[in-house]
Amino acid sequence: MRVCFIEDTKLHGGTQIWVAEAVKDFIARGADVTVLTPESGWVAEHCLINGAKVVTYDYEKIINKDGKNIDIWAEALCDSDVAVCTVHPPRSGFHCSIFAGRVISEKKLDTILIPKTGTIVPEYKREFYAPVQEIKYKVIAITDFTRRYLIDTYKIPGENVKLIYQGTEVAKFTKNPDNIAKAEKEYPLPEKASPILGNVGSFEKRKGQVVLLKALQKMKVKLPDVHLMLVGDGPDEQMLKQKVKEIKLENSVSFFPFTSKPELIFEIIDILVLSSLYKEGLPNVLLEAMSMELPVVSSNLAGVPEIVKNGETGFMVTPGDIDELSESVIKLWSDKDTYNIMAKNARKLMENKFDKKRQFGEFLNYFKQLTE
Repeated sequence: MRVCFIEDTKLHGGTQIWVAEAVKDFIARGADVTVLTPESGWVAEHCLINGAKVVTYDYEKIINKDGKNIDIWAEALCDSDVAVCTVHPPRSGFHCSIFAGRVISEKKLDTILIPKTGTIVPEYKREFYAPVQEIKYKVIAITDFTRRYLIDTYKIPGENVKLIYQGTEVAKFTKNPDNIAKAEKEYPLPEKASPILGNVGSFEKRKGQVVLLKALQKMKVKLPDVHLMLVGDGPDEQMLKQKVKEIKLENSVSFFPFTSKPELIFEIIDILVLSSLYKEGLPNVLLEAMSMELPVVSSNLAGVPEIVKNGETGFMVTPGDIDELSESVIKLWSDKDTYNIMAKNARKLMENKFDKKRQFGEFLNYFKQLTE
């Protein structure tokens, strides 16, 4: 089985970590894996380490869509049975899945193009998912919400849209008391901090950290020792740090850099909070936290209801609703019996339905079915 991953970004988020892990797993299962990605990016570096053939291109010059870049992409695609392309936002008239379809068509390749998505953005065009060229294609949706949207709104034939959950590495994201001391050393917090909330992800408007900070102000009335860990990086980092000072939360918020090993964070936080405002699919951080027996409070977006069972594994709130977010955290922490039940339910759901090892196998089996 020959698989190409197209990852048109230099960023390092949940999707990119998943790609790097998929590459490693697929190679271990005997697949030949090529990764097509911008040079000097996080994906290029980590997938090379994992043993993949890495083909890179200039992130800025690719928007010219010239013959040189067509040849670079053709080099990666010609040796692949399937090409899995994460659907990223378009930039300067360039879109990775559209360009991949063009290359496959112009070079008359037999490669099956498979755009993969979990996030629905109404402004996105149908051709980001279903190529206009007469080439073979399928779409993988990582949430059922996304699958139904692609079929109902974009009118993509149902037989061309496959639901496969990405899952999480349940064995890795398992509570380990031996890691607590290491976690506390790496992530020092005030001694009396309780409950400890975690928000892990990029610092940008769509992630709603400003809403979370305002909700934290309200929580402190009933939870005076509540403490928030903001873990990540991104364009809004300095703005968020300034906001913390403005609303006098310096003693209640700690910033920590992006990590590819969030399991240590999950050892010390009590509740994971996802405060996103829009553009989410099925966030990996929710799966990871729930695997480590953490109840979650999350914005009700896209595929989130498929794992956050309201009142069973956590609480869902209206995106941007400061009062609802604050009240849900207070409610969850104030009822320890419910908290403990939710923690066990979250772990059980991950074990039964979202184990990444099983899901990697499902991806590969699907690719094999398409090429038989």
